[in-house]
Amino acid sequence: MLSKILSVTGRPGLYKLISTGKNLNIVESLTDGKRLPVYVHEKVVALSDVSVYTNDGDTPLREVLKKMKEKEKGGKASVGTKASGSELFAYMNEVLPDYSRESVYVSDVKKIISWYNILMEKQIDLEVES
Repeated sequence: MLSKILSVTGRPGLYKLISTGKNLNIVESLTDGKRLPVYVHEKVVALSDVSVYTNDGDTPLREVLKKMKEKEKGGKASVGTKASGSELFAYMNEVLPDYSRESVYVSDVKKIISWYNILMEKQIDLEVES
């Protein structure tokens, strides 16, 4: 399912891919359900293509989200996106102990927590590959 969930640079939240055209895609906001066009020149990334830097390479975002879901027992993240940098990194250390301290920034952790909360709120299945 994460291959159809998109992050659009410059736009908050996550979007579900509805249809694909020659020069644009139609997406639907997971937050408010509004549909909008996303043009070819806009940077769009499927969550299935995102990974987190670790000391041994990369860990797919899907695996990080699954670990968060296990830790939180399917609920919202126990730390909010407004938490301090040290709190965010402590949370990340619990979820993914070998994350790269040099390559993962506070903004990355905030984004992962925000995405996780949206996915859990909308009951998006992290296990489904398509």
